Amino acid sequence: MSDVQTAMALLISSFSKYAGKDGNALTLSKAELKDLLQNELAELLGKANDKAAVDRIFSDLDVNKDNSVDFSEFGRMVFCLTVLCHEHFTGKK
Repeated sequence: MSDVQTAMALLISSFSKYAGKDGNALTLSKAELKDLLQNELAELLGKANDKAAVDRIFSDLDVNKDNSVDFSEFGRMVFCLTVLCHEHFTGKK
């Protein structure tokens, strides 16, 4: 697989690793999202242990307000974080 295909497979695998523990294997509950943030993105986000921060992130990601984060909503978060990292490392904003 190419690097991009590997990255895509890793994103799908990471999402699946946390989704479904609370029921639906296609979405993340707030608790599942918190686990994902703490275990996979703690170095970037830093406040994954802060309940108010997790609540705000969950609310912002849950675009359709169904009280869960689906893969598309998760993907938008990953893309936004990736853009921010790219801007930081290249000095472009």
